[in-house]
Amino acid sequence: MKAHVFKKSSKIKWLIRVFLLITLISTFLSSNLLAKTAKEIDTSVDVAIQRFYKQVEGANEFVKASKGMLVMPNVVKGAFIIGGEYGEGALRIGGKTVDYYNTVSGSIGLQIGGQAKDIILLFMTDEALKKFRRSEGWEAGVDGNVALISVGAGERLDTTTLKDPIVGFVFDAKGLIADISLKGAKFSKVNK
Repeated sequence: MKAHVFKKSSKIKWLIRVFLLITLISTFLSSNLLAKTAKEIDTSVDVAIQRFYKQVEGANEFVKASKGMLVMPNVVKGAFIIGGEYGEGALRIGGKTVDYYNTVSGSIGLQIGGQAKDIILLFMTDEALKKFRRSEGWEAGVDGNVALISVGAGERLDTTTLKDPIVGFVFDAKGLIADISLKGAKFSKVNK
């Protein structure tokens, strides 16, 4: 009798996991079906850049020193044991959009909830920018290391002390997010 109850409870847990996985996948598929237009992405990118300049003192000078800037505004993450993340953005060189990208990542583990964040990657060398643009699907931590920058309130970003080829900033409406990783996030070019 106990073995029968155990099997039934295992089946129920398995069905719940499958249901959650299907729900997560359908959420991402619907976000892909409702993909933004180039104009919508550019508008979101402009807003994210202005928020970046406002929240990080010295960001404007840092952007001017970069060779290119990938801006992924409003990247949405949702998780319940299995997590997923999706967002669309633009690569800008000299202040102009040259390509559009999306980012997709997933994770498994103890996690629940959701959040929206902006991701900005600054390519500080021509070589790092060229490698990114040539890739079919560039993965952070595999195809290039990203030095994530976090500065506290009132601190100024200093371009003379940062020498990494790619630097990244992750922030939300409240400011830069500390203790976050981009490792495993994949960025792929999309046609718009």
